[in-house]
Amino acid sequence: MSTLTLQQLTVGPLQENCWLIADPVSGKAVLVDPGDEADHLLAAVDASGCTLDAIWLTHAHFDHVGGVAGIIAQRPVPIWVHPADAFFYANAASNAARWGVVIDDPPPADHDLAEGDRVRLGDYQFDVWHLPGHAPGHVAFIGHGLCFSGDVLFAGSIGRTDLPLCDPTAMHQSLMRMATLGVETRVFPGHGVATTVGRELASNPFLRGAARPLGA
Repeated sequence: MSTLTLQQLTVGPLQENCWLIADPVSGKAVLVDPGDEADHLLAAVDASGCTLDAIWLTHAHFDHVGGVAGIIAQRPVPIWVHPADAFFYANAASNAARWGVVIDDPPPADHDLAEGDRVRLGDYQFDVWHLPGHAPGHVAFIGHGLCFSGDVLFAGSIGRTDLPLCDPTAMHQSLMRMATLGVETRVFPGHGVATTVGRELASNPFLRGAARPLGA
């Protein structure tokens, strides 16, 4: 039985979900998409009783990376991101400013993510799926019946496909791939509430294929 504990930490003006994954057995934790409020996120890590081991990024839109600089200033841990999102990562602060949001640019990433990679937390491993569409370097972390989906799949909806470097056709293909996951797979998205693949197959028109992303 899994000993992992999960915590949804909704941060920033865009109400982005950072997911804290902690493994009490190894005493290690990771933050998936620390989008803002670094002190709040680190307090949650400390309350878990685990030590922060890494930052995993599903993609590099500013609302998903806005807390990285503040975290690294206090806890220098490795940062993982897909290189196809290098433009967003390097320009996070200027992109945020266009939305009236102030963040610090994140420091350089330590590791590139790629399709087929596995990232580790203690004895647990998560597969990296490259799922472009919302962003060119978008990935999901999948394993142990869990899927950290970023801004690909939401409860009842999907991520936007009308932003710079979005690709609606790629988004449709990514969603169809997500539809192959087991129906009991729990989905932890970048915005909104958690859901399951089965629930979305039954009710989400985008995952069912009845609707396509804008422009697809």
